[in-house]
Amino acid sequence: MKRVLKIMFGNILITGAYAFITVPNKIVNGGVTSFSMVLEEFSSIPITYFVDFITILLLICCYIFLGKTYFTGTILSCICYLVFFSIFHDTGLYLVMNPILCTVIAGVLVGIGYYFCISAKSTAVGFDVIALILNKKNPKVNIALCMYTINVCVLLFGLFAYRMISILMGIGFTSPSL
Repeated sequence: MKRVLKIMFGNILITGAYAFITVPNKIVNGGVTSFSMVLEEFSSIPITYFVDFITILLLICCYIFLGKTYFTGTILSCICYLVFFSIFHDTGLYLVMNPILCTVIAGVLVGIGYYFCISAKSTAVGFDVIALILNKKNPKVNIALCMYTINVCVLLFGLFAYRMISILMGIGFTSPSL
């Protein structure tokens, strides 16, 4: 029960930060939600569809490549993320304040949320799944460096859809995780 509560609380923090802060303030930080924001800009398909699709795809990859042990913790995280993000995003509520302060608050919330998920032996069903798969296939692959590389690629892709300030805030959001 403690594990379930940690995963749920972690996802409330993560999805709250994304739905109420990063998405409405156009902070592109490199994760699945940011990648979905960019795809939405190019296609006009709602962000929640992209988030749901990519999350489910990553969940399937988690099961296939990381095994049942990881999958059991991740399935709850996936469901929580999909439900909480959709609910929070659909409220239309968001935090409007200084962009730097928004970036710091979102970064702290996501960092704490990831801590709760990872400490419960679960991923947040983000691009961390790709890094974990690559590390499992080749233990020399540094998980943190791989995640950073993926985030930078998403940030660069975000340059095509958003202003430079959105990308700079995303770099500020992502950099402390190194």
